[in-house]
Amino acid sequence: MRLTNVAQMDLVAGRVFSYGVSAGAEGRALPVSFDQGLHVGAGQRPGSWMAIAFRLRAPVDRALVGAAWDAVVARHGTLQTAFSTTDDGRLELHEIAVAPGAWIEHPVTERRRTRDVLREVFDEACAPYARPSHRICLVEPDAGDDDPRPDLVIGSDHAHVDMWSLVILSAEVLACLADLEAGRAPGAALPPATAFAEHTAVLAAMPAAPAEVHGRWAAILEAGEGIMPRFPLPLGQLDPRPPEVVEVRDVLDAEESRRLAAVAKAAGVRPIAIGISVLTEVTQRLAGRPLRAVFPVHSRHEDRWRESIGWFITNAVIESADPDPVASAASVQEAIGLGSWPLAPILAAHGGGMPVAPGMFAVSWLDARRLPVPTAPGSQLRYVSAAIRTDGVMIWFAVDESGLHLRCRYPDTPEAREHVGRWLDAVQQGLRDRASG
Repeated sequence: MRLTNVAQMDLVAGRVFSYGVSAGAEGRALPVSFDQGLHVGAGQRPGSWMAIAFRLRAPVDRALVGAAWDAVVARHGTLQTAFSTTDDGRLELHEIAVAPGAWIEHPVTERRRTRDVLREVFDEACAPYARPSHRICLVEPDAGDDDPRPDLVIGSDHAHVDMWSLVILSAEVLACLADLEAGRAPGAALPPATAFAEHTAVLAAMPAAPAEVHGRWAAILEAGEGIMPRFPLPLGQLDPRPPEVVEVRDVLDAEESRRLAAVAKAAGVRPIAIGISVLTEVTQRLAGRPLRAVFPVHSRHEDRWRESIGWFITNAVIESADPDPVASAASVQEAIGLGSWPLAPILAAHGGGMPVAPGMFAVSWLDARRLPVPTAPGSQLRYVSAAIRTDGVMIWFAVDESGLHLRCRYPDTPEAREHVGRWLDAVQQGLRDRASG
């Protein structure tokens, strides 16, 4: 698995085709989750999507790929919904009827590489109010290419997917494609998938969070002067919002990652605790303050959500002042606990919405080995982020069989390049030192 960005990704040279289901009439209204409301409420815009890319095992009939995608869309409720606003500006989500669509070819020129074309397609088709806001692209290599396998890229507006969802979608497309090639009904053997709207309804019906959870959130916001955590070192001028810098680093190889896991096991913690320990030590050394960061956690707490597609992520905050691995593990557990309660009623007491400001700092950790579906060998799986302008710092750590990788997005200012780059260097070295014992 690789973490990449659409402006940097390695995509085969060739012809680019895209396919999406056709959207029809609106059906019943569905509940809008807190995070969906924030994301879609920010308006129609390019760069709100996320994607996954992988190589197919051989050249394939595009009609079969389209039929496989139709079968996948039919399995997942959130892929059959669309957002709209009422005359008074209220956000709504409705079921929509879907039907098979048609393949479209997008010209590639000497000045527009395949990844540039892909970006244009997804910026338009995978926007918050698009109907539907997801699409697939098939890139067929040029004739005579040493590797004739096409690249398949699945893109969706973030309101309907998270990183876990994208892996499920990639596996299901391959399963449905194999079924069609074998003359079977596509997806008949796949497990049932519960609609994401049911998860939203479950969260809305949860009892109120305990007083200690409200109190902890109040303390977190007070420590940040009423807003979510910001990167602890100077980032320079952030208004207007600068272009992004995206750094992708292979932090540990497979053997180093195994050694880090052994270090964690010896300390009685998981590898993520060692990671937070390093981040804590580096932040204290370079910034002279504790680690404070937005910390996304998943909400697939029941088996019925494991095969479902949706935005099963909520934001917590991690605070860590002690680099001892056991203390770092406790900080992780506290953050997971904070993220186990719906945010909307908690933040309602603090003005509602997500209290963010330029410089927001977020850290995400995904262990792909814990996902419910295996990745196809040789598929060159890549998580692809959109290209945007940004005024915050977001770091994704991903662990898979090949090791530990990170992707960091931060503002393209001289100060951010210096300070975020130095911080990342220290984190990378710290993790390597821990892996070496």
